[in-house]
Amino acid sequence: MNIGVRRLGRQLMHRCRNMVQVRFLNLHEHQSQSIMREYGVPVPRGQVARTAAEAESAARSLLHSDADDVVIKAQVLAGGRGLGRFTPSGFHGGVHMASTPAEAAQVAGRMLGQRLVTKQTGADGKPCHQVYVTERLYARREMYLALLYDREVQGPVAVVSRTGGTSIEDIARETPEAVTKVPLDMPLKGDTLDASTAQRVADALGLSASGRASMHEAATELVRNLFRMFLDKDCTLVEINPLVQTPHGQLVCVDAKVNFDDNAAFRQRDVFALRDTTQEDPREVAASAYDLNYIGLDGNIGCMVNGAGLAMATMDLIKLYGGSPANFLDVGGGATEQQVREAFAILNSDQHVESILVNIFGGIMRCDVLAQGIIDAATRAQVRVPLVVRLEGNKAEEAKEIMRQSQVKIVPADDLDEAARRAVRLADIARRAHEAGVQVHFEIAA
Repeated sequence: MNIGVRRLGRQLMHRCRNMVQVRFLNLHEHQSQSIMREYGVPVPRGQVARTAAEAESAARSLLHSDADDVVIKAQVLAGGRGLGRFTPSGFHGGVHMASTPAEAAQVAGRMLGQRLVTKQTGADGKPCHQVYVTERLYARREMYLALLYDREVQGPVAVVSRTGGTSIEDIARETPEAVTKVPLDMPLKGDTLDASTAQRVADALGLSASGRASMHEAATELVRNLFRMFLDKDCTLVEINPLVQTPHGQLVCVDAKVNFDDNAAFRQRDVFALRDTTQEDPREVAASAYDLNYIGLDGNIGCMVNGAGLAMATMDLIKLYGGSPANFLDVGGGATEQQVREAFAILNSDQHVESILVNIFGGIMRCDVLAQGIIDAATRAQVRVPLVVRLEGNKAEEAKEIMRQSQVKIVPADDLDEAARRAVRLADIARRAHEAGVQVHFEIAA
């Protein structure tokens, strides 16, 4: 994994957002900083506000505590907030400074209840239900520090740059020598990082022990505390950008992004209770409730497949024939009838879906059982669009006979190539009918 880990992740997400059965919980900035504070990691003083009046009160409290100015940050789970734009108001920027409580209230009022559009959200943006009012800190230096897992190292690493406050991908591209990767050994006993490794990270930040000793010691302690949190909370990413050195000789994590491994949700219940589903695709939220591996995309052909590799092949063929997948949906080899039914309900509720392609290879699960489950689920969900089904593998012929005898209008396909062509053609017919103002209704029963 190279330094452009997040850029690579975004490139993969454009293809299918995430093809593996792993997701990562992302918390708001104020939630992440609250956890960091528990581990002795220095963060700015701040208060979350859900109304303009609360923002005014928070600003008044901070300004009366020796803060010259306050910063109002929109709490939206997306990068690029500072350059974002709110809709429908058109207010520019998700990060603003204010020097009076009244000004803080005015700024918060222009953010709350709006949708913030950034380079990572797409045109629809994400809702802003809360803002974080923090003290403004002046920076003598800005640095970058991240802890994450690296496949190359086969363990955790610290990614460090003496330059922060801007995109780490840009820094790595323009001055790759400015970025250092320090492997972090997993402790054999306890949960702390050995001092010598933490000191190497401090050196990489440019806080040499030969310089101001107190800063080097502070950085060493900060790294050790962050790593303890990283392990304790099952983090997959802890990113500090910027890590600020103040004129008073303090190190403060001004902005933080923390991700948590969903596989550890059973032992991190307090962390996962903080999940903000309003920031997520509602289709993905519904799918997660039934343990479905679903990722929403922007196309018009709904896909339901068993197996991530088969799903990728299915989506590639849809694109090959000029279509666009509306989702990635892997029901897995042991899907229950309820899961299949819920999967159809999610696909059917997506108003952009104009045809559905089911591509199942029966291995562990028999195709005839799957066929009956598909028929029952499609009937209950009252699927409103053409349904193309390709089943192959164990008991495939019996499955085809079950579908032929059913009252559900299924468009059968003997191979994946044929199935993709038919799904694209039916979606194209539906799209052109819609553009022409012709109402098309697909009745599920004969």
